[in-house]
Amino acid sequence: MAGALRGVVALDGPSGTGKTTVARKLAAKLSAGYLDTGAMYRVVTLAVLRAGVDPADAERVAEVARSIELNIGTSPERPSVALGDEDVAAEIRGPEVTLAVSPVSAVPAVRELLVAEQRRIIAEVVDAQGGIVVEGRDIGTVVTPDSPLKVFLTASSDVRAKRRSAQDSAAGRESTVDDAKASVERRDKLDSTRTASPLRKAEDAVPVDTSELNIDQVIVALAELASQRGLLSECPVEVTR
Repeated sequence: MAGALRGVVALDGPSGTGKTTVARKLAAKLSAGYLDTGAMYRVVTLAVLRAGVDPADAERVAEVARSIELNIGTSPERPSVALGDEDVAAEIRGPEVTLAVSPVSAVPAVRELLVAEQRRIIAEVVDAQGGIVVEGRDIGTVVTPDSPLKVFLTASSDVRAKRRSAQDSAAGRESTVDDAKASVERRDKLDSTRTASPLRKAEDAVPVDTSELNIDQVIVALAELASQRGLLSECPVEVTR
């Protein structure tokens, strides 16, 4: 058994680096909570699209964000995402939301609203469970800048495109590697150049290139980092290679 996490692990990086799978499995391994902040922006985006609002209309997008009830679970084994009482976990991963999420996420009022909610959830989970793994694009730089362990996952655009295409195919969505590569590169540019909380590596984040690593290898590396930072309980971390 791995030791239980004490504190916050901030996990950032662009799409296709394995962030979600790594964050969930690491949280489960370390008996910690889990928060997918990207899913929160996707729920707002879904609500914006359903309302017929232009994602580029910042004022109306902010109005929609303030009007909805967003519910997100923090169990790594059973993460849930709901708009009100409606389970939207599958719908927020669709191509329409994926295409519109960057402009919606770039609205400063939306980021302010969701960052406040993310901090509330993180504090609540840490108080109740002791630790949480939080994934996103601005966790180490904005949401929890005081996190004792910040990790920035990377991978080549070709590798990320192959992973994204495989994910889409597994979910029943048609996607070629070329389409996926264009999509991840577009998202990278939008996320890294936005004015509000751009995607970037925190100065004290540990970079981990996942291009040549499988999920289990990444989990082992991050668990070891957490142990080295003194973030685990006295139980030794189980390391299997």
